[in-house]
Amino acid sequence: MKRIYAISFISTIAVIIVAALFQFLVLDKRTQKHIKVGFVYVGDTSTVYTGNFVKAQNAIEKQYGDRVKTYAKYNVTEGNEGEILQELIDTGCELIFTTSYGFSEKTKEYAKRYRNVQFCQATGSNANEKPKLSNYHTFMGAVYQGRYVSGVAAGMKIKEMIKDKTITKEQAKIGYVGAYPYAEVISGYTAFLLGVRSVVPQAVMTVRYTNTWGSYALEKKCAMELIDEGCVIISQHSDTTGPAVACEATRGTKTTYHVAYNQSMEDVAPTTYLTGCRINWEPYILEAVSAVLSDKKIEDVVNANINGNDAGAGFERNWVAMLELNEIAVAKGTQERMEDAIKQLKTGKLAVFQGDYIGINPYDAKDTIDLNKGYQENKDSSAPTFHYVLKDVIQIK
Repeated sequence: MKRIYAISFISTIAVIIVAALFQFLVLDKRTQKHIKVGFVYVGDTSTVYTGNFVKAQNAIEKQYGDRVKTYAKYNVTEGNEGEILQELIDTGCELIFTTSYGFSEKTKEYAKRYRNVQFCQATGSNANEKPKLSNYHTFMGAVYQGRYVSGVAAGMKIKEMIKDKTITKEQAKIGYVGAYPYAEVISGYTAFLLGVRSVVPQAVMTVRYTNTWGSYALEKKCAMELIDEGCVIISQHSDTTGPAVACEATRGTKTTYHVAYNQSMEDVAPTTYLTGCRINWEPYILEAVSAVLSDKKIEDVVNANINGNDAGAGFERNWVAMLELNEIAVAKGTQERMEDAIKQLKTGKLAVFQGDYIGINPYDAKDTIDLNKGYQENKDSSAPTFHYVLKDVIQIK
């Protein structure tokens, strides 16, 4: 009888365990929140800027499975984002990511209109402006850090070229292809130059603007003009491979090397590409999705530097990433020098925008800044704010 009772007891326990597992695995799954998430892209997967966001979109689907369904709208021109936002809202999206600075104003307008939808604007700077909305957020990685470290790699190459007598110290000239004279672009190329000058103090820079984010022909043309002017390093804040292709075309003559943004250029510039950097959008986007799934405030979930409804971070939280090094082109010791700079940036021991420089606002010559006192980028916002052109060391064309 004892044996029968024991078997009966064990069977009962087994039934209870199976029932509990069923409750956990099946019933609980049915009650889990499911959401729709929309993305408004200014380009498509053929453009590196949008491609980095698509990586984050794919990461959502991988991490959350069928709990999240994503919708993407590609090649949305600035000015037409309103109708696209409405389409995503009508589809039932509870969370929408907009990815171009030019979408900021209209996105906030729709956030005011649809308070039950969370809107997250990448590279935006208006989340904390009036009216401040609980469902409108901005975010961006501290990309100036990556620019600085990229500059260190470029400086190491220039130092090697000077040592090998390929160039003289007076020929340490950098070219930069910039899209627009926005603070984001100015902050980036300034950080890049200061990274170079941490290795080669004599280095100077010439910047050419294209006034477009993505024109292969124009970006390549600007890069070729910079090369003709004697630049030995070309970098860019623009979206095509044009500048890298221009650099590779110099092989066999007076070689000019390339530093990239957003993607490796090793495939199109295998002998002249050095390295580059990009913003890693995944941490914020994954955590924002997690917040909406759990009905929590986004800023309470995101692991970042929070300022109101704005979030930003750098190397310390993996929001900025370096692209791979092209080992056949970079100078010896580059990896170690870059790692040291990243370590200092993570710990706050390296002040990028500081030195014996005077900066001039390109829109107001009376507005100047003395960098001996230093300037803390991203202090109050994730979007870059440094907008001064360094006197005597940066030339604009």
